[in-house]
Amino acid sequence: MKHLKFILLILASYSLVNCSIYSFTGADTGDAKTFQVNFFQNNAELVEPGLDIDFTNALQDLIQNQTNLNLTTLGADLIFEGEITEYRIAPMTATAQNTAAQNRLTIGVNVRYINTKNEEKDFEKRFSFFFDYPANAQLTGGTKDEAFEVIFERLTQDIFNASLANW
Repeated sequence: MKHLKFILLILASYSLVNCSIYSFTGADTGDAKTFQVNFFQNNAELVEPGLDIDFTNALQDLIQNQTNLNLTTLGADLIFEGEITEYRIAPMTATAQNTAAQNRLTIGVNVRYINTKNEEKDFEKRFSFFFDYPANAQLTGGTKDEAFEVIFERLTQDIFNASLANW
Protein backbone atom coordinates (compact mmCIF):
# COMPACT_ATOMS: atom_id res chain seq x y z
CA MET A 1 0.00 0.00 0.00
CA LYS A 2 2.88 2.36 0.83
CA HIS A 3 4.51 1.67 -2.51
CA LEU A 4 1.27 2.35 -4.38
CA LYS A 5 0.91 5.78 -2.79
CA PHE A 6 4.54 6.58 -3.63
CA ILE A 7 4.09 5.50 -7.26
CA LEU A 8 0.89 7.57 -7.59
CA LEU A 9 2.66 10.60 -6.12
CA ILE A 10 5.53 10.26 -8.60
CA LEU A 11 3.12 9.84 -11.53
CA ALA A 12 1.10 12.89 -10.48
CA SER A 13 4.26 14.98 -10.10
CA TYR A 14 5.56 13.83 -13.48
CA SER A 15 2.24 14.70 -15.14
CA LEU A 16 2.23 18.20 -13.67
CA VAL A 17 5.80 18.87 -14.81
CA ASN A 18 5.15 17.62 -18.33
CA CYS A 19 1.93 19.62 -18.67
CA SER A 20 3.76 22.86 -17.94
CA ILE A 21 4.92 23.11 -21.57
CA TYR A 22 1.31 23.38 -22.73
CA SER A 23 -0.93 26.36 -22.39
CA PHE A 24 -4.68 26.51 -21.88
CA THR A 25 -4.73 29.32 -24.46
CA GLY A 26 -3.29 27.06 -27.15
CA ALA A 27 0.02 28.91 -27.26
CA ASP A 28 2.79 27.05 -29.03
CA THR A 29 5.99 28.68 -27.84
CA GLY A 30 8.21 25.71 -28.71
CA ASP A 31 11.67 26.10 -27.15
CA ALA A 32 11.25 29.86 -26.75
CA LYS A 33 11.77 31.36 -23.31
CA THR A 34 11.67 35.08 -24.07
CA PHE A 35 9.82 37.57 -26.23
CA GLN A 36 10.08 41.24 -27.07
CA VAL A 37 7.61 43.70 -28.52
CA ASN A 38 9.37 46.55 -30.25
CA PHE A 39 7.72 49.97 -30.32
CA PHE A 40 4.91 50.15 -32.90
CA GLN A 41 5.41 53.60 -34.40
CA ASN A 42 2.31 55.39 -35.67
CA ASN A 43 2.80 55.88 -39.42
CA ALA A 44 -0.88 56.44 -40.18
CA GLU A 45 -1.91 59.58 -42.06
CA LEU A 46 -4.00 60.69 -39.08
CA VAL A 47 -1.80 60.52 -35.97
CA GLU A 48 -3.45 59.94 -32.61
CA PRO A 49 -1.12 60.89 -29.71
CA GLY A 50 -0.33 57.96 -27.43
CA LEU A 51 -1.85 55.34 -29.72
CA ASP A 52 1.57 53.82 -30.45
CA ILE A 53 2.60 53.25 -26.82
CA ASP A 54 -0.91 52.07 -25.85
CA PHE A 55 -0.94 49.47 -28.62
CA THR A 56 2.62 48.31 -27.88
CA ASN A 57 1.72 47.84 -24.20
CA ALA A 58 -1.53 46.02 -25.05
CA LEU A 59 0.37 43.47 -27.17
CA GLN A 60 3.02 42.98 -24.48
CA ASP A 61 0.34 42.48 -21.82
CA LEU A 62 -1.59 39.92 -23.85
CA ILE A 63 1.50 37.81 -24.55
CA GLN A 64 2.59 37.98 -20.91
CA ASN A 65 -0.88 36.98 -19.71
CA GLN A 66 -1.36 34.09 -22.14
CA THR A 67 2.10 32.51 -22.16
CA ASN A 68 4.88 31.65 -19.76
CA LEU A 69 7.40 33.66 -21.83
CA ASN A 70 9.56 36.32 -20.19
CA LEU A 71 9.52 39.85 -21.59
CA THR A 72 12.94 41.20 -22.58
CA THR A 73 14.23 44.14 -24.58
CA LEU A 74 17.16 42.50 -26.41
CA GLY A 75 17.99 39.11 -27.86
CA ALA A 76 14.54 37.56 -27.46
CA ASP A 77 13.55 34.22 -28.92
CA LEU A 78 10.33 35.69 -30.32
CA ILE A 79 10.19 39.24 -31.67
CA PHE A 80 7.11 41.28 -32.56
CA GLU A 81 7.65 44.51 -34.45
CA GLY A 82 5.84 46.69 -36.92
CA GLU A 83 3.96 49.92 -37.29
CA ILE A 84 0.48 51.36 -37.08
CA THR A 85 -0.48 51.93 -40.71
CA GLU A 86 -4.09 53.04 -40.42
CA TYR A 87 -6.09 55.28 -38.10
CA ARG A 88 -9.21 56.35 -39.93
CA ILE A 89 -12.64 57.67 -39.01
CA ALA A 90 -15.33 57.31 -41.67
CA PRO A 91 -19.13 57.73 -41.75
CA MET A 92 -20.90 54.37 -41.98
CA THR A 93 -24.66 54.83 -42.14
CA ALA A 94 -26.75 57.79 -43.17
CA THR A 95 -29.98 59.29 -41.87
CA ALA A 96 -32.92 60.42 -44.00
CA GLN A 97 -31.36 63.92 -43.94
CA ASN A 98 -28.17 62.58 -45.59
CA THR A 99 -26.08 63.02 -42.46
CA ALA A 100 -24.01 60.35 -40.78
CA ALA A 101 -25.83 58.28 -38.19
CA GLN A 102 -22.79 56.25 -37.27
CA ASN A 103 -19.03 56.58 -37.61
CA ARG A 104 -16.39 53.85 -37.76
CA LEU A 105 -12.89 54.08 -36.31
CA THR A 106 -10.54 51.65 -38.04
CA ILE A 107 -7.03 50.89 -36.82
CA GLY A 108 -4.62 48.80 -38.88
CA VAL A 109 -1.17 47.50 -37.99
CA ASN A 110 1.55 45.82 -39.99
CA VAL A 111 3.29 43.12 -37.91
CA ARG A 112 6.56 41.33 -38.44
CA TYR A 113 6.91 38.22 -36.30
CA ILE A 114 10.38 36.73 -35.98
CA ASN A 115 10.86 33.35 -34.35
CA THR A 116 14.61 32.90 -33.85
CA LYS A 117 14.07 29.26 -32.86
CA ASN A 118 12.05 28.33 -35.96
CA GLU A 119 12.34 30.64 -38.98
CA GLU A 120 9.56 28.78 -40.80
CA LYS A 121 7.07 30.48 -38.46
CA ASP A 122 8.23 34.02 -39.33
CA PHE A 123 5.71 36.25 -41.08
CA GLU A 124 4.81 39.79 -42.03
CA LYS A 125 1.09 40.43 -42.02
CA ARG A 126 -1.45 43.25 -41.77
CA PHE A 127 -4.17 43.22 -39.11
CA SER A 128 -7.13 45.59 -38.90
CA PHE A 129 -10.25 46.05 -36.81
CA PHE A 130 -12.90 48.70 -36.23
CA PHE A 131 -15.28 50.24 -33.72
CA ASP A 132 -18.61 51.83 -34.64
CA TYR A 133 -20.04 54.69 -32.58
CA PRO A 134 -22.89 57.19 -32.94
CA ALA A 135 -22.15 60.13 -35.22
CA ASN A 136 -23.35 62.58 -32.57
CA ALA A 137 -20.70 61.27 -30.13
CA GLN A 138 -17.21 62.72 -30.20
CA LEU A 139 -14.31 60.30 -30.24
CA THR A 140 -12.98 61.54 -26.92
CA GLY A 141 -12.94 60.38 -23.32
CA GLY A 142 -15.00 57.28 -22.65
CA THR A 143 -15.92 56.64 -26.27
CA LYS A 144 -12.26 56.68 -27.33
CA ASP A 145 -11.22 54.50 -24.38
CA GLU A 146 -13.93 51.97 -25.23
CA ALA A 147 -12.98 52.03 -28.92
CA PHE A 148 -9.31 51.42 -28.18
CA GLU A 149 -10.12 48.62 -25.74
CA VAL A 150 -12.34 46.81 -28.27
CA ILE A 151 -9.96 47.30 -31.19
CA PHE A 152 -6.79 46.44 -29.24
CA GLU A 153 -8.39 43.31 -27.79
CA ARG A 154 -9.22 42.02 -31.26
CA LEU A 155 -5.95 43.09 -32.92
CA THR A 156 -3.72 41.64 -30.20
CA GLN A 157 -5.70 38.39 -30.10
CA ASP A 158 -5.47 38.07 -33.89
CA ILE A 159 -1.70 38.67 -33.74
CA PHE A 160 -1.37 36.14 -30.92
CA ASN A 161 -3.39 33.56 -32.87
CA ALA A 162 -1.33 34.07 -36.04
CA SER A 163 2.00 33.79 -34.23
CA LEU A 164 1.58 31.54 -31.21
CA ALA A 165 -1.75 29.72 -31.34
CA ASN A 166 -1.51 26.09 -32.31
CA TRP A 167 -4.84 25.78 -34.12
